Amino acid sequence: MDHGHETAQGTAQDAARGTAEDARGAWLRRVEALCGERNVQLTALRRQVLGLLADSAAPLTAYALIDGLAKLQERQVAPPTVYRTLDFLVENGFVIKIESRNAFAVCDSPGHHHHGILLICTRCGVTEEVDDHDVDATLTRRAKASSFRIEKQMVELEGTCGRCLPI
Repeated sequence: MDHGHETAQGTAQDAARGTAEDARGAWLRRVEALCGERNVQLTALRRQVLGLLADSAAPLTAYALIDGLAKLQERQVAPPTVYRTLDFLVENGFVIKIESRNAFAVCDSPGHHHHGILLICTRCGVTEEVDDHDVDATLTRRAKASSFRIEKQMVELEGTCGRCLPI
């Protein structure tokens, strides 16, 4: 047994976990700052929903969030309450809705209203948000040429992520 390898591996895993926790903390501080700037409250329920979404590798449905909240609060949270919470989080650019899955995920750039592209892995469910100004410009130009006003824009692409692709 190579204890040196285990120690190095453990240290690397601890560092990765610490980095992820640091990133999550920075992300949450950004959300808190935006709430302060906008004079809106980040209630305990909103924090819990954000925490559940941030801790999940894949987007969650409202009912998965209801189940998660029931475990956290040791009581059932009514679906309309969760949907209102999600509406607030989406409207403020903290969470994105994956329309094709009727699921939600934290937004990589909180406060930024997204007109980007979602890459959705059909195997593991991981969703990556990417911005592409060329795609945005093309869609805007095409809509304008058709006298069409875009009110909501999100492109969702389904496929296989790099981690799930066979090597």
